[in-house]
Amino acid sequence: MRRFLDTLYLASGVAGAVCLAAIAVLVLAQTGGRLLGVVVPSANELAGFCVAASAFLALAYTFNHGGHIRVRVLIDHVPRRLHRALDLVCLVVSMALSAYAAWWTIDLVRGSLRYGDVSPGLVAVPLWIPQAGIALGLVVFTVCLADNLICLLRGRPPHYAEGGDRP
Repeated sequence: MRRFLDTLYLASGVAGAVCLAAIAVLVLAQTGGRLLGVVVPSANELAGFCVAASAFLALAYTFNHGGHIRVRVLIDHVPRRLHRALDLVCLVVSMALSAYAAWWTIDLVRGSLRYGDVSPGLVAVPLWIPQAGIALGLVVFTVCLADNLICLLRGRPPHYAEGGDRP
């Protein structure tokens, strides 16, 4: 199971990186197109979709490798036992919020599919496609938070505390 989860987080992170590369390609194509007098249709819109997808798809991988900013002002000044309790509370609240956001984002994707929503640009992109990247990223992030919560409940350090480096 550990290998599957690590592969899931990595695949999600790679998908986020692919979206970042797509942003670069779109911006370069649009810049080059301007120099050559060619219009790249809906480049800004497509880049915006990729920005949203890249941010959400990379959440789990980044979190699991300790890459998220953690405000340690309080945690560094409390006893070890209270530190663990604060970590538990933070993981439970984060997981609940992430699950809530995932639930409603999936509902948004389903609504876009049901009603056939498309983007208003020159290229009519079905809106469920960029929304699905956000929903998938939130689902994987929720799984990652649950994974770290289970580790903490079992008395092991969470993966983010280890920086993601496990044997």
